Amino acid sequence: MNAEPTALRVLIADDQALVRSGFRLILDSQPDIQVVGEAGDGRAALALARELHPDLVLMDVQMPVMDGIEATRALLSDPGTRTRVLVLTTFDSDRYVYDAVRAGASGFMLKDASAADLLAAVHAVAKGEASLAPAVTARLLAEFSAGPSPDTHQLPADLASLTERELDVTRLIAQGLTNAEIATRLFLGETTVKSHVTSILAKLGARDRVQVVVRCYEAGLIRPGRSR
Repeated sequence: MNAEPTALRVLIADDQALVRSGFRLILDSQPDIQVVGEAGDGRAALALARELHPDLVLMDVQMPVMDGIEATRALLSDPGTRTRVLVLTTFDSDRYVYDAVRAGASGFMLKDASAADLLAAVHAVAKGEASLAPAVTARLLAEFSAGPSPDTHQLPADLASLTERELDVTRLIAQGLTNAEIATRLFLGETTVKSHVTSILAKLGARDRVQVVVRCYEAGLIRPGRSR
């Protein structure tokens, strides 16, 4: 007899009880998701995450005691944690997007997203993929492009350690392409692309594809509107 698949364990952090109930209702409707706890502020969310070790935390941005950005930063500062964070907010300002991603969040969704979009984001982030809502992706890239252009002739050591093929894959990751799309673009097998992505994450010390995008834009390896 085959073993039952392990349910995705999720912690919900939001200061509004009604919002938490709504998220729980959506998540509990899925047989492969288990809500393991709820928190009403960032400090409580951090404590519960460290105690329960959920696969994913749905993290509100604006909460009392400790906000969601600080809680995310504190949680993900532990290199041993396997928990991923999907940030949810009613606000789509540049600073929230930028700070959430810099804190280590793997996704950013607005609270007015549909239940289907929320579930898709939860599953994507749990698998180690990026999940940035289309409405905020442009704002994130604009935040990077607003800063001074780095010297692209001298890549940082971590990016310089990538092979030419890995750099090709990295640029395409930063453009938002999936493994299948990268495979088609570079005339490679998807398994080969997955191997390259694994190597890239290891060399950059990145938790997921969102962090790869951050490194690319910070280093000037790619800029909005440019492929190289």
